[in-house]
Amino acid sequence: MRRVIVTGATSMIGTAFVKECMKNRVEALAIVRKGCTKLGRLPKSEYLEVVECNLDRLASLQIKDKKYDALYHFAWSHTAKETRDDPLLQEKNIRYTLDAVQLAAKAGCRKFIGAGSQAEYGPKEGIITPKTEANPQLAYGIAKYAAGKLSRNLCGMYGMIHIWGRIFSVYGKNDNDGTMLSYAMHQFFTGQPAKFSSATQMWDYLYEDDAGKMFYLLGEHIEDNKVYCIANGSYQPLKTFILEMKEVFGPDAECEFAPGEPSNGGLQPDTSDLVHDISYRPIVTFKEGIQKMIAHKRACE
Repeated sequence: MRRVIVTGATSMIGTAFVKECMKNRVEALAIVRKGCTKLGRLPKSEYLEVVECNLDRLASLQIKDKKYDALYHFAWSHTAKETRDDPLLQEKNIRYTLDAVQLAAKAGCRKFIGAGSQAEYGPKEGIITPKTEANPQLAYGIAKYAAGKLSRNLCGMYGMIHIWGRIFSVYGKNDNDGTMLSYAMHQFFTGQPAKFSSATQMWDYLYEDDAGKMFYLLGEHIEDNKVYCIANGSYQPLKTFILEMKEVFGPDAECEFAPGEPSNGGLQPDTSDLVHDISYRPIVTFKEGIQKMIAHKRACE
């Protein structure tokens, strides 16, 4: 790849992806919302151009006299917990995804790479593969699934390759507030006990830099319409991750786990297709990722 367009460039994975592009001297046109307050996340580079454009204006965005190789669509509105199950709000994201495909076609892209979600599968027991039947329950997951299917059809009409990465549990320095890790980190930093369920469900954590690298390699190497699980692929009981995080913080960090029945659900993604096709395995361990998050938080204080 020589040139890419990326929406949602200041999101956690979007930022990691842009940084990966800069490392490889790939020109990136980063599309951000008007008045975006997170521009400081993006690196300063001669290979990066930033354009303000709200999602409802994507289809009408004018591209300069350049041709791009791929468009990466990370942007998604209404991701907060209180709006994730609102059908009317989530439906708009389907339209925005199709608008992103139209923008990709207008820019001469050969590939469209979209950010799906494990929520497309719905609650599942056991191993989850790209071929596992989708049965989304939340409006967010339903909209992601519909966006993936419809954008693939539209890409077919334009003769573009369609790649859909279903993201599992990604964490990092730019993690959103409200996640389990951000909650635990806040409790540990403030000297309060962090309280959890029995946390016996299987879970998978992927560090943001590894996720950005994976998406970059999808655009570099994949030449067919494919769906992938974007995850670490090394799952274990959630309680194991929590205790490892506690260990990083030291003996003053306190955890409390609720007794009783095993926790429901869990994530056990199969990444064998992904590893095979892009020849890459995550390199940041969970412990290293937590250490990076702690260092970042302390540097920002």
